[in-house]
Amino acid sequence: MNFETFIKSVSKIKNLNLPGETSQFKMSPPFREHLVEENREKMKYAKKAGVMALFYPKRETTYLILILRKTYRGVHSAQVGFPGGKYEDNDPNLEFTALRETQEEVGVDIDTVDVLKAMTPLYIPPSNFTVAPFLGVTTITPNFVKQDEEVEDLIEVKLTDFLNENHTKDVSVMTSYERELEVPAFILNGHVVWGATAMMLSELKDLLKMVL
Repeated sequence: MNFETFIKSVSKIKNLNLPGETSQFKMSPPFREHLVEENREKMKYAKKAGVMALFYPKRETTYLILILRKTYRGVHSAQVGFPGGKYEDNDPNLEFTALRETQEEVGVDIDTVDVLKAMTPLYIPPSNFTVAPFLGVTTITPNFVKQDEEVEDLIEVKLTDFLNENHTKDVSVMTSYERELEVPAFILNGHVVWGATAMMLSELKDLLKMVL
């Protein structure tokens, strides 16, 4: 999609109600409901994080940036996600957290990003984080610089590929609980995107479809 057309349409999102959990659950792993119920008490004290769904122009076409995380000993090892990270005590709010972490992880200047909307927060049982996703745009084509310590690769996804219904399917994955299960996923640039990121992408997709 042409970026100028996208920018004119996406601004309408500010006035829309969020589709919320109904949208997120379209891409929910089958075991999620049980895990949330099992961790109900822990949720009260969950750590907080902010992530950014950032759209930008590239050769006049609209793209979304995702990252492939490094392989490490942790529940999100080698997974695809949004740029973002943990809330720090000196962050004024979670929107700032998402902006700060986006600058740190992929090198996009905070001052070039217009945050259009806060999306529905999502609790992640394996890491005991509640993640606040934000929808942002920059009209400047970024000169991405990945944070080598945490980011294995940058994944530049065309908006049209993201919205393509043929790019969602059920796949078999190994979960952090060492169980192989079939889960709904997005297939983007050859990467399987499932779990919390897929659930947040699902709400993002439904939001965009209301205005595009």
